[in-house]
Amino acid sequence: MQAQELIRLLKTKLSEETYEYDYNRETNKLRLTHKTINKGIDISVPPILAKYETKKEQVIEEVIYMIHQTFQAMEKEKAGDINPSSSIYPVIRSTSFPTKSNEGNRFITKDHTAETRIYYALDLGKTYRLLDEKMLEGWGIRETEIRERSIFQVRNLVNNFKKDEVAGNIFYFFNNNDGYDASRILNESLLKEMKKIIIGDMTVSVPHQDVMIIGDIRNETGYDVLAQMTMHFFTVGTVPITSLSFIYENGNLEPIFILAKNRVVKEKDEK
Repeated sequence: MQAQELIRLLKTKLSEETYEYDYNRETNKLRLTHKTINKGIDISVPPILAKYETKKEQVIEEVIYMIHQTFQAMEKEKAGDINPSSSIYPVIRSTSFPTKSNEGNRFITKDHTAETRIYYALDLGKTYRLLDEKMLEGWGIRETEIRERSIFQVRNLVNNFKKDEVAGNIFYFFNNNDGYDASRILNESLLKEMKKIIIGDMTVSVPHQDVMIIGDIRNETGYDVLAQMTMHFFTVGTVPITSLSFIYENGNLEPIFILAKNRVVKEKDEK
């Protein structure tokens, strides 16, 4: 499927009477604007096309569902039907992710690693809304309070995971489908607990929003497996973050570059 085919398919399900379509070929992003509430969202096309190769119509339904939920949240916001008493969570994004909303308001953020940045979101049930400075001004809430609330919330998340072994290496997949799987990288207590059961090198990966992978890398092959795994998840994720992984040592996350023939380079070594 090509980008134009995807857009034509979306138009059969999301009428042009309600939505305005604007596709940017240079960025491969589709701008979808709801004409009634005069608000829009940007949709990255390549990840959807990649997932379509295996999931076919299912991925289209997932995208439609996401669009409906997002605009419903925007309608609630416009009607003043949301408030700061709702849950606030941190969300992880790439450092290339915009720092301002489409209206030009600065998002509430915090530096995390060289590859990732922390944003903050108001949970709306089936979707969430990134917080910006205008929202905080309206509520009369300080950024420090937002950060404190969010860390408390992420610590209370259920941390179910699946375990897999590949070539003598152990991988733990956190995929709870709650929208905050990557956010679990901010749960220091969880990372410390996982560190206790790790025998080899402990790696942490957040290739996209809906998965966190903790690796117990016990041999050189493990790094090759990790590189292929993270790149795959990064490619198919609806909200990709980074294909790089992090070494977790002494409570710190340090990006690593996995090169050919199992060579691992820490970011500080490359400089």
